[in-house]
Amino acid sequence: MTASETGPAAVSSGTDDVEGLVSIRVGSQTFGVPVLKVQDVIAQTTINRVPLAPPEVAGSLNLRGRIVTAVDMRLRLRMAPREADEGFMCVIVERGGELYALLVDDVGDVLWLSPETREIPPVTLSNRWQSVCTGLYLLESELLIVMDIDQVLTLAPVPIAA
Repeated sequence: MTASETGPAAVSSGTDDVEGLVSIRVGSQTFGVPVLKVQDVIAQTTINRVPLAPPEVAGSLNLRGRIVTAVDMRLRLRMAPREADEGFMCVIVERGGELYALLVDDVGDVLWLSPETREIPPVTLSNRWQSVCTGLYLLESELLIVMDIDQVLTLAPVPIAA
């Protein structure tokens, strides 16, 4: 995602009153992960399946000697599963001292957005998105849903109703 695609919500990273979000794509939806929650971004890597894990837990991976739980965001958000030949990226986040790899379809830029243009989630937003959303930004060509990483990683079922 380029700066021109971010539209009027984008601001210079030189000010203190901005929110930094790493843009990620899961399916056809763009999400923003707070930049302070992101530890690393890595390319597709080997993931070892964990027996009896919930379906959205793809397995675990080794990141510089640390075991990281890999969460398939398509399955977590009840989207169509990724095809075997489709690639993915890993966004490494930390919660409660543990590292998690969010398996996403693509990682974009860090967007520096004005909190003044952040919208509260409308009541018409599907239950699926409301359960993991803390706000939205209307970008020039799309809607960016700000992801609540703590809620995503509770691994409680995401509501089925769309």
